[in-house]
Amino acid sequence: MRPLPALLLCSLLLSGCQLLQPAPLKAQRLAWEHVPAGCQGEDCPLVNIDTLRFPEQPQLDALIERQLLEMTADAPDAPLPPSLASYERNFLAEARPGWASYLQAKIRDQHDGLLVLELSSYLFTGGAHGMPGRRFINYDRELEKPLSLGDMLLPGQEEAFWKLAEQAHRRWLKATGNDNPEYLATWPFTRTPNIALTRQAVLLKYDVYTLAPYSSGHPELSIPYAQLQGVLRPEYFPRS
Repeated sequence: MRPLPALLLCSLLLSGCQLLQPAPLKAQRLAWEHVPAGCQGEDCPLVNIDTLRFPEQPQLDALIERQLLEMTADAPDAPLPPSLASYERNFLAEARPGWASYLQAKIRDQHDGLLVLELSSYLFTGGAHGMPGRRFINYDRELEKPLSLGDMLLPGQEEAFWKLAEQAHRRWLKATGNDNPEYLATWPFTRTPNIALTRQAVLLKYDVYTLAPYSSGHPELSIPYAQLQGVLRPEYFPRS
């Protein structure tokens, strides 16, 4: 039997790898905006919700809704509303003119059995500006659960991960023109729970007022996968 040509063999191997990739999860978008009944004009309070539903993963729907509801809390010990509908109803009943609440869930990436969701919030209840928020959900479809940082990393590698994050922070400071002692003294590096396993790199997103002033929005740091050998669990390196 004649051996297969090298190019054909590579093509077959790549095709096999692609066949092993699970089909992307299908999502349904649910979006609406409501104001109090009978209210008209630009000053009407509003709630704008733009979220996702996954018919094949009802437990994921519940996870998304709970995390969006957590992002509405205005105090650490504030009780969570039982649903987005009840949150909307209570907000509009108590809101003053001009108040607004925005909640969004979107797919940031989907690869290798991982679904990466980015959740966003924006709450304005007066003052110079509203408060935005961000979160990531890294959902392992095989395990049917969201991943914590401990789930992503090899045992004992958390400090090594954060050292790589500090290096990414230094690259970000240089890229933004803020690589100086004065800036770093005011806005030192800190850790974030918002970590995403995207196809291109591991991303770390920060809330406003953490690494930079409000005007800088949500800073995003990037750690290349090549730097994460021996730190990240092998199963979470992108295969395609």
